[in-house]
Amino acid sequence: MRMAFMGTPDFAVPALKALHAAGHEIVAVYSQPPRRAGRGKKLSPSPVQGMAEELGIEVRTPVSLKGEIEQADFAALDLDVAIVAAYGLILPQAILDAPKLGCLNIHGSLLPRWRGAAPVQRAILAGDTETGITIMQMEAGLDTGPMLLKAATPIDGKTAGELTEELAGTGAALMVQYLAAPSQYLAEAQDDALATYAKKIEKQEAHLDFSLPAEQVERQIRAFNPQPGAFFEYQGNRYRILEARVADAGGPSGSILDEYLRIGCGGGSIQPAVMQKAGKPAMDLKSFLNGTRIPTGTILQ
Repeated sequence: MRMAFMGTPDFAVPALKALHAAGHEIVAVYSQPPRRAGRGKKLSPSPVQGMAEELGIEVRTPVSLKGEIEQADFAALDLDVAIVAAYGLILPQAILDAPKLGCLNIHGSLLPRWRGAAPVQRAILAGDTETGITIMQMEAGLDTGPMLLKAATPIDGKTAGELTEELAGTGAALMVQYLAAPSQYLAEAQDDALATYAKKIEKQEAHLDFSLPAEQVERQIRAFNPQPGAFFEYQGNRYRILEARVADAGGPSGSILDEYLRIGCGGGSIQPAVMQKAGKPAMDLKSFLNGTRIPTGTILQ
């Protein structure tokens, strides 16, 4: 098929590669404009832009698609379909209507659960046992369009990073499968009564709340790994907990319970396994404790 691909982060890269390998004619890739990143604050292209350039595909990085010029340029591509995966821009109706088969989205949840920007993190935080990928026909509403194909996967203690990587591969395979024979799949309307909203993650949400039960604190740690990183503060420094397990014995919420940095919660406790001090590399607990001591009885902020 003649198509445009629209995506920005690492999540979208496997789909771009898979569609290219499947022989589809990708005439343009749309991605968010390069952002300043790193110590030198140099402009860095998105992962999708980098892959598109590697594959020799034209890249377009408009700030918005609301303008008449951008919409005319898109329509002039004469597309069969546009494939969208975590693009990050709202698609106006003129864009949605331009391709013959419309715009198809690779969404990281089992719709209608977790419509919105952060479906993977919200599924982990909520304690869901499974999530998945939904291939859907896009319409004006936020992830409200008809569902075309689904695949579920257990969450099973995975971090957001691990789950996102897994879902990216699943989404790529599912989209290739769908496009090979679109007529074989019937569109299914979403039940709006079952919808939940996966709002964008705010950095302050990653500040660990030890008044919660240990199971919820552990889910915070997994949901915010790798970004923005679940953290606590001690003596003016910020410490991320990147991996932890739930321990049975409890103690005062936020209190360091022993020399192994076990932390009391609102029910039970957590035992950190991988730590990271701000500005330092991540390390296993033993290595961390060799350089940092937080006395037993300390109440963390």
